[in-house]
Amino acid sequence: MKSFRIFPPEEILETTVTLPASKSIGVRALILNWLAGEKPAGSTCSDTDVTAEILAGGLPADGSELNVADAGTAMRFLTALCAASEGCRCTLRGTERMHHRPIGPLVHVLRLLGADIEYLGEEGFPPLRITGRKLSGGTVDIDVSDSSQYVSALMLIAPLLDAPLNIRLLGDAHATPYIRMTAEMMRRRGAEVDFERDKVEISCPRPLKAISDAEPDWSAAAFWYEIAALTAGWVTITGLSEDSIQGDKAISALFERLGVLTEFTEDGAELSATPDLWSNLDADLSDIPDAAPSLVVTCCLAGIPFRLTGVGSLRHKECDRLAALTEEMAKIGCLLETEAYGTCLTWDGRRVPVRELPVFDAHADHRMAMALAPVAVFVPGIVIEDVEVVGKSYPAFWQDLEAAGFTLADPSAPLPQAEE
Repeated sequence: MKSFRIFPPEEILETTVTLPASKSIGVRALILNWLAGEKPAGSTCSDTDVTAEILAGGLPADGSELNVADAGTAMRFLTALCAASEGCRCTLRGTERMHHRPIGPLVHVLRLLGADIEYLGEEGFPPLRITGRKLSGGTVDIDVSDSSQYVSALMLIAPLLDAPLNIRLLGDAHATPYIRMTAEMMRRRGAEVDFERDKVEISCPRPLKAISDAEPDWSAAAFWYEIAALTAGWVTITGLSEDSIQGDKAISALFERLGVLTEFTEDGAELSATPDLWSNLDADLSDIPDAAPSLVVTCCLAGIPFRLTGVGSLRHKECDRLAALTEEMAKIGCLLETEAYGTCLTWDGRRVPVRELPVFDAHADHRMAMALAPVAVFVPGIVIEDVEVVGKSYPAFWQDLEAAGFTLADPSAPLPQAEE
């Protein structure tokens, strides 16, 4: 497991960054274009790579194992795709953590549509044994309290169903912009999709059209907003657009409260610092839960108390991000609390003394590793363990951080001595 000791830039930060393509768009595009007859190509991160590799090899008919590793989006989308593909027989599994991430609501609805899916371990969780068959359409109800990906997974297989699909959403919906993203991508390919607050109606003519709709990843942009806020520097992100179909574009408005202005140009987004910070941050992250790590770290370092609601789904990510953020922020003296049955994360601004240089655990989570790196701006010499996890969504993050002026050192090397 590789670690870095991180030091901040010695000069005022000014950098230009090219982000990887959105993995949320990428995984959806791979499946939709595969259904349209396009051969999958490689990608820029491990989450989309695993989906592309599986689709390129064809869905197995002999019960072979498909391993998605830690790619939660791939697990949910491929569960639906394999179940709706006649002739497919496979076992779908992933990492140990993946086998503790819920999939029960999706499996339940797929079974109502006629799917043959068997749990091989704990009920409601992977691994799964799937025998694909022709599924019916019709009207189904699904609980989306855990994840909006259940809805997108059902939407993506609509072209394979016997009849139009009507999905009624139950529970507290999280990240509904991702449902809107799926709907828009399907419309672009010829499907008729109507998405209202609590229902989705889809009619899909075959064949669909294969198109390219890649965009820079707004979820990855959050870490550069964090860096701009903490360094008071300038960051240009090429190709980033306010007209994006990604819900995480909402981070630009949230970070304006934390001192970062965004100017969109023909070339992308230009981030610059402003002294106008809000005294506290009270925000509902139901639609953009992936922004939580960068917002939490920024607030803690800038001394801005916060109350973030709609974050209950963070318990079911690559790690329990609520627990992970609480544990790691305690290492810089900030004691976070959860409220409202784990759906709200708060910090009242109080600090406790810290007596040692923090060694941060990434918790096998790409977003935790990237969010923790900028702590070095305020606490030079921090260590982050398990740095390779960024490959899940942003493999070039550490190289981009170095290009921006940060220093990444071997944790075993002696700390530099201050000049006398």
